[in-house]
Amino acid sequence: MSRRVASFNYQPLLRRAGILAAVSLGLAFALISFLFGFEDEFFSRLVGGFFVFFWLLAVTFLGVVPFVSWAAAHWFGKSWAAETVQPARKPRSAPAAATVRKPTRTVTGLNK
Repeated sequence: MSRRVASFNYQPLLRRAGILAAVSLGLAFALISFLFGFEDEFFSRLVGGFFVFFWLLAVTFLGVVPFVSWAAAHWFGKSWAAETVQPARKPRSAPAAATVRKPTRTVTGLNK
């Protein structure tokens, strides 16, 4: 009796990690070049900034967001997570004609 081990599809995860790496590199490049310029240990600061941004984005988008989605679906029920209620809108009526109002009190003596 041979068991087949289900293989995990790594392609979407690698694509997301690549996108996060590109965004992290762009953010680190913008921040380091703005704060310190292109001299005085630019590449060492760029590498450090890249890893900080990549770690923060990866933990957020590969860990926290999927966990919250999973928890909402499993702990509160699938109907709670999937149900989106559209607000009921009242039908618009035809705009009423503007009424001309008389001033209740006239101010005299200011325009003399």
